[in-house]
Amino acid sequence: MKEIYRNPIFYYIAVPAVITLWPLLVWAVYLPKTDKALREQIKNYTNAQPVISQILELDGERLKAANSAGKNDEFDYATAVQQVASLCGIPPTQYTFSSGVVMKTGDQKSQSARVELKRVGLIKFSRFISAMQLRWANLQCTTIKLKLNKDQPDIWDIDIDLKYYY
Repeated sequence: MKEIYRNPIFYYIAVPAVITLWPLLVWAVYLPKTDKALREQIKNYTNAQPVISQILELDGERLKAANSAGKNDEFDYATAVQQVASLCGIPPTQYTFSSGVVMKTGDQKSQSARVELKRVGLIKFSRFISAMQLRWANLQCTTIKLKLNKDQPDIWDIDIDLKYYY
């Protein structure tokens, strides 16, 4: 069997055969798969277009806030946490927060904060973190620590580390 690989006639036949079969393989197998994938993506896009328009109509304020990032509207953790907590039904006695100083690294400015939620259910917490990140596009949640209170099944103490990029 090793002798066939040493024979130059094998290469005179095998290489042109592979070169001839490759375009046929592309035409018969790969192009139909690619065409099918393209049609699927176009269908998904046309199905998503009304949803995208609806999101822009319902939550246009977030888009305006993201577009006005160059303006002097400064983000404030105190206002943000208070607004979202009251929206989610979390009283001021159940949360505390502390924010750090604004750090500058190169051209990027950022500010970290820690929010501690005490005796909160997971539904309220998920609404809180979701609303925070939906309202402020440049806010990222870096860590979440959950601690279950043993006296009740769905009551948690939650520590959240946030970082806002200006």
